[in-house]
Amino acid sequence: MSVIKNVHREITPLSLEDSFLVFDRTKSEFDFPVHFHPEYELNFIKNAKGVKRVVGDHIDEIGDIELVLIGPNLHHGWLNHNRTSGKLHEITIQFHEDLFDQKLLSRRIMKPIKEMLDRSTHGILFSTKTANDIYKRLSQVSRLDGMDYFLELISILCDLASSRNQILLSTYTVERQSFENSDKIKKIYEFVQDNYHRKLSLAEVSNIVNMSQVSFNRFIKKRTGKTFVNYLNDVRVGFAAMKLIEKDTNISEVALNCGFNNIANFNRVFKKIKKCTPSQYKNEFSGIKRIL
Repeated sequence: MSVIKNVHREITPLSLEDSFLVFDRTKSEFDFPVHFHPEYELNFIKNAKGVKRVVGDHIDEIGDIELVLIGPNLHHGWLNHNRTSGKLHEITIQFHEDLFDQKLLSRRIMKPIKEMLDRSTHGILFSTKTANDIYKRLSQVSRLDGMDYFLELISILCDLASSRNQILLSTYTVERQSFENSDKIKKIYEFVQDNYHRKLSLAEVSNIVNMSQVSFNRFIKKRTGKTFVNYLNDVRVGFAAMKLIEKDTNISEVALNCGFNNIANFNRVFKKIKKCTPSQYKNEFSGIKRIL
């Protein structure tokens, strides 16, 4: 089993004059540590069953083929883990955070891409079908030149943005999400982010947006797919996961600092969301230090 040593700040070879940078390589193993960088990264991997994927506070073993979009400064990496010998194919596409300015992204035609880029702050896993469908196009990108190269990559991003069965990977994001279409959900989000560590009642939070508790519960369920309690637990577990990675504190302290009043409840909720105990999660990330 591979051990994660550090989270590195990668300096990518993407210059200010570049639009996209594509790496298309066949190799025997993954030898680059968990890292982060301010650029977006689209990563395609084939023939890598058993490799461990690390994206933010998410860890999982991958199948034979996968395609993931990583947002700016979200730490990520692929580790050999249970992979057997053989050649794997990796295609990595990187582009600057400001490649598309906000005026361009505000255009109606760019809405799907904008929303996908917003979601990528969690890391997006695309379906196996999408990865297979896009593979041939990705493998030909590095052979293109000039405007053909640029337009094909824009077209790929557009097709990915509208693809089905996307999965968000990390519970937390590096930067707060943007909620342009809902002042109420933005208020709730910011309030919970600032107060997750203490006891929060449904009455207190519903008062912030001037709603009855019944209306508020209906509203939050519609917007997040979760009850307020489940939404709050997701946020708390996300912060707990970061603290388990970043700080040399015991699990009881982490539970208390993240709003859980007892360790048994913390363990139960954490395992339900992360599919492992806090101890197992901490061990998976043994040695990681976040670099700010």
